[in-house]
Amino acid sequence: MGRFIDGYVFVLKVAIVACLAGMLVLVFGNVVLRYGFNSGITVSEELSRLLFVWMTFMGAVVALHKHGHLGMDTMVALLPRTGRLICFCASHLLMIYATGLLLGGSWDQTLINLSVTAPATGLSMGFFYGSGVVFGVLALVILAFNLVRALSGRLNDGELITVTESEESADAGHSPTGRHA
Repeated sequence: MGRFIDGYVFVLKVAIVACLAGMLVLVFGNVVLRYGFNSGITVSEELSRLLFVWMTFMGAVVALHKHGHLGMDTMVALLPRTGRLICFCASHLLMIYATGLLLGGSWDQTLINLSVTAPATGLSMGFFYGSGVVFGVLALVILAFNLVRALSGRLNDGELITVTESEESADAGHSPTGRHA
């Protein structure tokens, strides 16, 4: 299962690069056309916004998989393994609940907006809200996989703390607990 998740995270990274490249071409091309030739790409703003939303949700899945979100681990780092495990499971259950709410709301909005078309592109607005559905499904797979690994005892003590130290504190010689090294 871990290889499957790694595989779709790689596919997401490639899609993120494609979204960024598309946004760059659309926005830069539109600026050049507007100021250089007094014309423009009509769908540029709409497509760029759609690509940005998709890129953001896909990036959130990648960050979730890589434990790339910032957080505070001061209290959890001081706990014994059992305490860390309880905190890990509680936080994952809360994230699963919140992701389920987001998935349900995104699904409802996608269905409501399937027949609504965007003004410039004519694309269904369901594509816009569908990004939340894709995020919800992929994030739930990662969260459930991590929870199962924790409950089956396949996580070591370091993996039970799932936050990333900020670059500023790492550069300044601070430890993840906020104390100076």
